[in-house]
Amino acid sequence: MKIATFNINGIKARAQALSDWLDEAQPDVALLQEIKSVDENFPREMFEDKGYNVETHGQKSFNGVAILSKLPLEDVSRGLPGDDSDEQARWIEATVVGDRAVRLCGLYLPNGNPAPGPKYDYKLAWMERLYTRAQDLLASEETALMAGDYNIIPQPEDAKRPDAWRDDALFRLESRTAFRRIVNLGFTDAFRARNQAPEQYSFWDYQAGAWNKNDGIRIDHILMTPQCADLMTDCRIDAEIRGREKPSDHVPVWVELAA
Repeated sequence: MKIATFNINGIKARAQALSDWLDEAQPDVALLQEIKSVDENFPREMFEDKGYNVETHGQKSFNGVAILSKLPLEDVSRGLPGDDSDEQARWIEATVVGDRAVRLCGLYLPNGNPAPGPKYDYKLAWMERLYTRAQDLLASEETALMAGDYNIIPQPEDAKRPDAWRDDALFRLESRTAFRRIVNLGFTDAFRARNQAPEQYSFWDYQAGAWNKNDGIRIDHILMTPQCADLMTDCRIDAEIRGREKPSDHVPVWVELAA
């Protein structure tokens, strides 16, 4: 089972690029972030025609997450538990049923800038709720993963120029500590479990020729429970599609499970 995460930075602008990548990469499941669309405007037929089941949790102009799955989806839920007043569309989860069931959590973690400030406070509070959900996933002993745009640079080697990010919400010590606290519950960072090399990134800014300089950061992550990590056979970043026409500033990260 091939499961990918991809921040597409707007389904309206990136529908064709997403479609082309799906045709090439053939993931069984794609977890999308920043669809920037309300549910009724998402071009679901385009993906249903390719054999995908489509579940969305949209929001006008901002945020928004979705699941595209060639396999059946069950028990779909929307919104990260812990704050009923949170109206931002940043979390969707479902169980995908292949040879075995895998609980998928797709997330778009808040950016948090400018930091410090209210947006950063929201980011840290959201991460505290994520920690609680992560605890519950582990306690259930499910085969599960949490994948998406975490807006977290975990380590200096995950940025071409780490010093440039020192005061940014993506790399501030509080952010990295909150991320590490979740991982240390017993999750596996899928990509780093397979690839320890530096200069492996999933995001390059549109400005200042970042892509051509490989001036990137790794902020799109797949965290797996032990039951899920035991099934992993591969994990890669499809970096090359960043150089295509009208790309997202993110690229897909995918994991292959023997499931």
